[in-house]
Amino acid sequence: MHLRHWLRGPIENPSSLMSFDHDKNKGLSTPHHNTNKKFLFPTTFSLSSLQSLQKLQPFFVFSSPSLNLPISAFFHGSFNGSAANFLPACNICVCLWRISALYFLSFSGILGIMSLRPNSSPNSFALNLYFDLTDDTRSTHGMTHAYIGVNIGTDVSNMPSPTETVALLKAQGIQHVRLYDADRAMVGALANTGISVIVSVPNDQLLAIGQSNATAANWVARNVIAHVPATNITAIAVGSEVLTSLPNAVPVLLSALKFLQAALVAANLDQQIKVSTPHSSSVILDSFPPSQAFFNKTWDPVMVPLLKFLQSTGSYLMLNVYPYYDYMLSKGAVPLDYALFRPLPPNKEAIDSNTLLHYTNVFDAVVDAAYFSMSYLKFTNIPILVTESGWPSKGDSTEPDATLDNANTYTSNLIRHVLNSSGTPKQPGIAVSTYIYELYNEDLRTGPVSENNWGLFYANGAPVYTLHLTGSGTVFANDTTNQTFCVARSNADTKMLQAALDWACGPGKVDCSPLLQGQECYEPNDVAAHATYAINAYYQQMAKSAGTCDFKGVASVTTTDPSHGSCIFPGSGGKNVTSTNGTALAPSTNSTNSGCLSQFYNGGSLTSSMILTLILSK
Repeated sequence: MHLRHWLRGPIENPSSLMSFDHDKNKGLSTPHHNTNKKFLFPTTFSLSSLQSLQKLQPFFVFSSPSLNLPISAFFHGSFNGSAANFLPACNICVCLWRISALYFLSFSGILGIMSLRPNSSPNSFALNLYFDLTDDTRSTHGMTHAYIGVNIGTDVSNMPSPTETVALLKAQGIQHVRLYDADRAMVGALANTGISVIVSVPNDQLLAIGQSNATAANWVARNVIAHVPATNITAIAVGSEVLTSLPNAVPVLLSALKFLQAALVAANLDQQIKVSTPHSSSVILDSFPPSQAFFNKTWDPVMVPLLKFLQSTGSYLMLNVYPYYDYMLSKGAVPLDYALFRPLPPNKEAIDSNTLLHYTNVFDAVVDAAYFSMSYLKFTNIPILVTESGWPSKGDSTEPDATLDNANTYTSNLIRHVLNSSGTPKQPGIAVSTYIYELYNEDLRTGPVSENNWGLFYANGAPVYTLHLTGSGTVFANDTTNQTFCVARSNADTKMLQAALDWACGPGKVDCSPLLQGQECYEPNDVAAHATYAINAYYQQMAKSAGTCDFKGVASVTTTDPSHGSCIFPGSGGKNVTSTNGTALAPSTNSTNSGCLSQFYNGGSLTSSMILTLILSK
C-alpha cells in the first residue's frame, strides 16, 4: 500500500497545503508542504465560508437542506471520495429518467439472457443479469464476473507453512489469491487446488528483469512454467506501486512487462496468464468528481504506452483502493459511513455534476475516477482489477477509526458490494473483482499499529473478526457441522509440545488415558501425535472458547479431523464432549490471543468463511 494525498484547509490558509506519504513499510510519514497540489473540503458552512466558496469556480454542486441554498464544493488533488452530502431538487426528474432507463435496460437484458441461456437456472439468473449485459467487454478481457480474492503477505513472526495456509484457504472456500512474490513452496502448495493465483515480481527484482529479456525469460521459466498447469497461475503482478514508491525503476517498468509477456507468448501461456502492474490510487489527480479525474501528467510518458500494452494484451489495470486513507486524511470531510459502504440518505449521496451519477461510497468513486482517467487518455475498454482493499482492525491513538467493528463493516460490505452490485455508476454491469488486504495480520510490519492489523486471520488460524454478510448474521463457507479441532503446528518445537501435553493432561484436567500404552490413541507414539490429542481434548472440553488453542504458539485450529484408525478424537463425528466451566486456560505468550480471539470456525464466528463461498469464484 502506498498512498499520497494532498489536503488543503481553508482557502485563506495557504500554509495548510501539505502532502502525506503512506507505505506498507513506513506508515504515515510526517506531513510536508507541497504548494503544487490543492484540495479543499469545507465540512461546515458558515456565511463566511460560503462567501469564500462563491469566489471560486464550482466543480460540484449540491444543496443544503439546512440553508436551502445551493453550495459549491471544490475537489482538487488526489482524493477518492466526496464530502458532498446534498441532493439538488432538480435532480428528481433526472433520477426518474434514469430509473426508467434502468427498467428498459433490465427488461432488455432479461429478454437477451432468456434467449441466450434457455437452460439457466433461476438461482444463477439473478447473479448473471448485470454481467450478461456486457458480453463484448467480458469476451475481450476474460473477466466474466466479479469475484473476491485475498492477498497473502508473509511478514509474520510465526508464519504458517504453505501447507497450513492452503488448508485455511480451502476450508474457507477461497478461490483467488495474490502472492507478493513467487515463493516456490507456496506456489507448489497451491497445485491441484483449483485456486487461481497471481504471482508477483517483487520490487527488488524489477530492475534486473526490466533490463534483460533473458532474465525475464528465466524468471517465467522458474516461477511460472515450472508450476503450470498444476498450479492455476492467472496473472503476473510486476512490482507494486512502482510509479509512486520506486521511481528509479519506472524507466524499465514497461520493458519488464513486455519481456515477461514475450516469455509467456513463447510458452503459449499468454492467453491464460495476464501481465500488469498494481498502482496506488494516488496516481489519479482531481479524483472527485470522478468525471474530472486524470492521471498525474508526470507519468503520461509511462502511462500511455502502459495502457496500450494492457489493451493489446487483453490485460487489466491493477489498482489498490483504500477508502480508509481517504477518510482518515480528509480530517472529517469524508463521512465515515461513506467510506464504509453504509447506506446514505438520498440527500447525502455525492453527485457528479458533470454526469449526474450518484456515488454512495468511496470505493466506487475511486474506481470510476480510474475509468475516467483512462478515458481522458483515449482508453475506454480496459477493465480494472482492484488488487488491494481493506480496513485495519486496530490502530494507535492517532487512528481511532481503525477498529474491529469498522474493519468488519467495511470488509463485509465490500464483499457484498463486489459480488452483488451492478458494477460502478459509470460502468454498471462491468466486473470489478477485488482482492482483500489481507489474509494474516503481519506483526513484523513497521509503522503505526494499523500496519500490523489488516488481516482476516491471526497466524494461528483464528479469525480476527466475524464477517457479517447477510442481514441476519454470518455466512459460512463449506463446513456446516462446525467441527473444528486443535492440533500441533507442523513446525512446533518438540519441547514446547511436550510442555503443552503435560499441561493438558495435568492442570488442564484432560482425560489422557487413551494415550496410554495399549490404548486406542497410543500409536503413533510420538510427542506431536500425543500432544495433538491432548490439546484438542482440552480445546473441546473448554467448548472451543477463545484462547484455548494457542499453547504458546505451538497449536492451531483446523477443520480437518485428526482422528485415525480406532483413535477417535474428541469433537469428531458429532461425538459429545462434556464442557467445563473451569477457569484453567491453556498457557499462552500472547494475552490478546488467549483473551479475545473468536476461535476458527467456532459456531457462528467464522471470519472469512464467508469469504469464500461468497466468493463466486468461477
